Amino acid sequence: MSGKLTIVGAGPGDPELITLKGVRALKEADVVLYDALANPELLQYAVKAEKIFVGKRKGMHKFIQEKIHQLILEHAQQGKHVVRLKGGDPFVFGRGAEELKYVLEHGVEIDIVSGVTSAIAAPASFGISLTQRGVNESFRVITGTTSDEELSEDVEAAANSNVTIVVLMGMSKLEKIINTFIEKGKNTIPVAVIENGTKQQERLAVGQIDTILAVINKKEMSNPSIIVIGETVKQSQVLYQQFLTQKGKTI
Repeated sequence: MSGKLTIVGAGPGDPELITLKGVRALKEADVVLYDALANPELLQYAVKAEKIFVGKRKGMHKFIQEKIHQLILEHAQQGKHVVRLKGGDPFVFGRGAEELKYVLEHGVEIDIVSGVTSAIAAPASFGISLTQRGVNESFRVITGTTSDEELSEDVEAAANSNVTIVVLMGMSKLEKIINTFIEKGKNTIPVAVIENGTKQQERLAVGQIDTILAVINKKEMSNPSIIVIGETVKQSQVLYQQFLTQKGKTI
């Protein structure tokens, strides 16, 4: 009896931001392999499933990814429905394509359930719009850190552009990112850093390229966080001040 893999986007952190299709997959699952960024509250839907934590640790990503591939195949070949629960959207810096490629090469049936990416949801949680008419015409999502733990070359390309930039996995390289923008003479570009976006403990820091490090150091902010760089942060400021007051949030 052949099994099946469903790759499910868990959303950005708020357990209510998973899709109905994702919930249905969890209810049908025999095995759930879940990441550190997937809200553990979602496991309540997997009532009949074996639950296996496969969160990655610094310096061991490759090993753990290979182990995840093996676990998926092992359980699928036993005729089980395996759900791979990944934070955000599986195909936005989630390595979903690697897992998809692996199981397809081994003839496993596959389904994909998109998730809400933190790149959009975390700023929106504080009323920050990534696009605004008359301000910018596009935004760009990049990773701050490569698989080799180096600063992504896309950061310099982003610093040369005028679009809104959303940086995922960039907190450990924030100083280098900031210096790249400073070298381009963009000291006063507005910046927002959102920690634990969409979760109850979410926090926001706002500044500009040459001040944001001091702001987040004072607040002792860390991962998981995303970084938004661009004029839309400043243009959203009046809106999100009103928005935060209404929601009882603070900066």
